[in-house]
Amino acid sequence: MQDLLEQFLVYMTSERSLTSNTIAAYRTDLEQLGVFLREQGVRAWTDVTSEDMLAFMLFLRERRYANSTMARRTAAVKAFYAYLIEHGFMDVDPTSTIGSPRVDRFPPRAISVNLVDELLELPLRSSSPEGLRDKAMLELLYATGMRVSELVALNMSDIDLAVPTVQCHGKGDRQRTLPINGTAVTSLEEYFDLARPQLARSATQQTEALFLNHRGKRLTRQGFWLILKGYAEDLGYDDLTPHTLRHSFAAHMLSNGADIRQVQELMGHASISTTQIYTHLSHGQGDSTSNGRLSRQDTNQSNDTAHINGQQNGQHLPVDH
Repeated sequence: MQDLLEQFLVYMTSERSLTSNTIAAYRTDLEQLGVFLREQGVRAWTDVTSEDMLAFMLFLRERRYANSTMARRTAAVKAFYAYLIEHGFMDVDPTSTIGSPRVDRFPPRAISVNLVDELLELPLRSSSPEGLRDKAMLELLYATGMRVSELVALNMSDIDLAVPTVQCHGKGDRQRTLPINGTAVTSLEEYFDLARPQLARSATQQTEALFLNHRGKRLTRQGFWLILKGYAEDLGYDDLTPHTLRHSFAAHMLSNGADIRQVQELMGHASISTTQIYTHLSHGQGDSTSNGRLSRQDTNQSNDTAHINGQQNGQHLPVDH
């Protein structure tokens, strides 16, 4: 069973250009199905019937998996069997009778500009290399609205402080060049000059990664989450996540009068309908957008739409809020 699974994952990586995170999720979902099938006495993917698939869905429901998890499991299984049929491994799709669970979509949450400012000032309590790194990361995340996976994937060569811009590598190998505002530029300059060389000394070999951990290696998504969690506790805002800054970036841009198409390109959304969600967040935030940081951010980015080259093709990508 493992051979067909590996072939499928290679195909989805090379032909469908899915991200490593999506591939890892597919692997987890299908391996769970494989364990279930073996316990039921099924030894081959091609022997699976509709009854087996319905039993697996019931198995998941009995364990009270969330609808979002059920939907992801279903999508992975359907994609796998579509691959098997397309490549001639079997003729009948055992997933054809299985519907996808309805997933309630909750509106994204944004925080006020004043709370963003409080967050961005927290790393300044420490003059350590880690503090300067955290300041640069948070400033860059809020200045560009990029995803945390895009942030930690950045290399030194992706930053051009002379312009200033950052080359962002998004989903589906789509790239976009994002303008950086003045406060983020200053924080990055301090990180380059004072902090990164010190962090890099701990590395056993050189790396082009932009943001480093205390061992001199590329900072991971999990590492960034732990860092942000610490600052969130200091703020007394337990619900703060990396995506909260992304949501806030979009809402604040729209509140300051940015064109929705511009925000779509900055965010790297494949569909403008995803960006339109933020128009509801932007209402009623007038007092929070009077802060100088946002004014500088919006001015710089409104004048730099020519730098944006997100390739908005018709690829099927997961919806990203």
